[in-house]
Amino acid sequence: MTHKLTSFLGLFIVFAALVLSAGTAMAAPDFSQILSWPRGLQDPATPAMEHITEFHNMLLYIITAIVIFVTGLLLYVIIRFNAKANPVPSTTTHNVMLEVLWTVVPVVILIVIAVPSFKLLFFEARNPEPELTVKVIGHQWNWEYEYPDYGDVSFTANIIDAKDIDPSKGQKRLLSTDSPVVLPVDTNIVFEVTATDVIHSFAVPAFGIKVDAVPGRLNSTWARVTKTGTFYGQCSEICGKGHGFMPIEIKVVDKAEFEDWIKSQGGTVPEKVEAAKPAPAAPVVSEEAPVDLPVPADSAE
Repeated sequence: MTHKLTSFLGLFIVFAALVLSAGTAMAAPDFSQILSWPRGLQDPATPAMEHITEFHNMLLYIITAIVIFVTGLLLYVIIRFNAKANPVPSTTTHNVMLEVLWTVVPVVILIVIAVPSFKLLFFEARNPEPELTVKVIGHQWNWEYEYPDYGDVSFTANIIDAKDIDPSKGQKRLLSTDSPVVLPVDTNIVFEVTATDVIHSFAVPAFGIKVDAVPGRLNSTWARVTKTGTFYGQCSEICGKGHGFMPIEIKVVDKAEFEDWIKSQGGTVPEKVEAAKPAPAAPVVSEEAPVDLPVPADSAE
């Protein structure tokens, strides 16, 4: 037994020495990006995501209060009604007030949750009048984008390999693509989402959108981005071996820059059509009925 223990300790010391020697030859790991990760939801970039964040925070307060109440109740029962403190247990079998409370209170809590929940669902489900339509097509394993309103601009976005990532350009491993989607700020954008092979899922957390891309089916969602910047998403439906390598990169720019980008892609920017003015009402020529109106046969004398 002593010989086995000595051998094990010797092997452990040799292994530790190898690990330490290898560690001194490598640079210290950079944990700055990990430590700067937020602990909550991503910062909202659309009204939908703002409502989702508010609803999430409301639920967090409610569930925290429930956990604190139930934990306190359990502690009270453990201390007050254990065998030592309460050697003669109560023989009560029913309490009308208690039964009413533990039925009514959960119902009230559910109503408080349901009302804003349904309001949020209706807000997200109804697409507004689109100012821009983007068709999103999922493939194994990349995304294809089309801008049918701007001369059929289309391109395919593939992940940038880790060995080709250039941090000086703001590129991020597993998130940056070779052809980012470009969108204008403060614009009602409708995404029409489908797929050609298997089910994918188009999801951008900062926009508050997540919609399945189903072959042979056209789903839709919308977003109105209120600030410029670069936003990321990923396929959120397991779609095969490349599932983790089909990110979504979206650059939101001002409208003038978006039009310049469309032109650089060979597209055309439609001319803005002013709303037609209503035609003026025809003037009344005479208060008498026109003489050329047909006279019904049954009223002729």
